[in-house]
Amino acid sequence: MIKALVVEKDEETGKTSAAVQEIAESDLPEGDVTVAVEYSTVNYKDGLCIGPGGGLVRKYPHVPGIDFAGTVESSDDDRYKPGDKVVLTGWRVGEAHWGGYAEKARVRADWLVPLPEGLTTRQAMAVGTAGFTATLAVMALEDHGLSPDKGEVLVTGAAGGVGSVATALLSNLGYEVAAVTGRPEQEDYLKGLGAARIVPRDEINETTKRPLESETWAGCVDAVGGAMLARVLGQLKYGGSVAAVGLAGGANLPATVVPFLLRGVNLLGIDSVMQPFENRQRAWKRVASDLPLDLLEGMVQPATLEDLPRLGAEILNGQVRGRVVVEVNA
Repeated sequence: MIKALVVEKDEETGKTSAAVQEIAESDLPEGDVTVAVEYSTVNYKDGLCIGPGGGLVRKYPHVPGIDFAGTVESSDDDRYKPGDKVVLTGWRVGEAHWGGYAEKARVRADWLVPLPEGLTTRQAMAVGTAGFTATLAVMALEDHGLSPDKGEVLVTGAAGGVGSVATALLSNLGYEVAAVTGRPEQEDYLKGLGAARIVPRDEINETTKRPLESETWAGCVDAVGGAMLARVLGQLKYGGSVAAVGLAGGANLPATVVPFLLRGVNLLGIDSVMQPFENRQRAWKRVASDLPLDLLEGMVQPATLEDLPRLGAEILNGQVRGRVVVEVNA
């Protein structure tokens, strides 16, 4: 028997509930590799899956947790052997396939990445899907010409998981970071991560009828979307790019094509779920080499499986700062 957070659905009422239970290892879904999970995290998608509506879950009972890190226990695939340290993010694990909120997980070998040298499993989950996504965003911006000499880089939703890692990573690489937040009490936290200045959310969240404003930002990592993304597009310097990683402010984009036509700006969509293996390896290597691990530790909020129902609700309400690291065996 293994311990897991299980989400169940009452067929009569349609309501879901989440609680820590003992389940049989034989109940784990099919897969090539069985991993003894050591750490997981809490992401927005996890909050949706844990919450009362069940979010992205299609089949019950269900074990959420869209990412995890741990040690291979058994493998039917030659790429992995018992004792190997591995990381998993994406591939709809924790949504369509049982995930990391259990002491063991069974998954396809194609979904795993070897733990990068220089990182522990705990540090890997302090990064997690959010930090992995932030790293992909920075890589995409650099692939499209961003460099520290080009000017200030904006990070929206900066106190969240993606924003925190993006701020620390960009600052460590020599960029001047402007961090957007609607929580003034997070100013010291963000400056501790390396933000050069704080931009109050209300200053940049207003829609404007002007398709172009003064050229301000060399690039942007945007976790908000909606009206804020539309506003940022009109403030980019010529040839600048936005890496879009989230939609906390809504999925609609009330923008025009003018910034693309007159300033040659780029809107880069960042998907972390279906990334090819080679790019996953590239991103994790960048994490290990470029993310200051002392700042990473300062982002961490430790948790256990028992904390997850509360944390799932809190992340949906924007009340979680930085990165939650769930010690599955605690």
